[in-house]
Amino acid sequence: MKSLCSHIYIIILLCILCFLLPVVTSAENQGIVWAEFLQGHAVALLRHATAPGLGDPPGFRIGDCSTQRNLSHEGRQQARRIGEFFRTKGVKEASIYSSQWCRCLETARLLNLGQVNQLPALNSFFQESSTEKSQTKEIRQFIVSLPAGKSAIMVTHQVNITALTGIVPNSGEIVLFRFNKNKSGEVIGRFKP
Repeated sequence: MKSLCSHIYIIILLCILCFLLPVVTSAENQGIVWAEFLQGHAVALLRHATAPGLGDPPGFRIGDCSTQRNLSHEGRQQARRIGEFFRTKGVKEASIYSSQWCRCLETARLLNLGQVNQLPALNSFFQESSTEKSQTKEIRQFIVSLPAGKSAIMVTHQVNITALTGIVPNSGEIVLFRFNKNKSGEVIGRFKP
């Protein structure tokens, strides 16, 4: 019985470590990863800051924040901290693209890193999954077409990031993503400021 318990303990510990490994990045690797981003060889996919709830209420309309799930006070503070986190990594200004949802636009503006450009392909398909493939394809093409040499931040939703990377990010989590030589996408870092 004691042996079985120790085996279960080891299995649980290994599962926890496997879950945490993609988030843990050594200081040396972090420098390389952020250099890739600063040189425009990778983009930052950012899930909007904390907005309590799930999905949007019935009657949701783009452009009418009163019909949407919005950032909480904590979410607005979190968005400002994320902007500070980017600055600590050497980002003074970036090309910022955002979903048209108010919680994404507000997150993008509160980063205070540049003009925010609405990009409908970043809109959530949580309640309309039929557009997942076409939007993901459009985002992939958009990322490939970005000019080299400038940092780009894309503020979007969990479902969009998951469809592109396979990662389920927390609110306010940054996923650094690039296309490798084989033109397949790869995650090069995850950060939770």
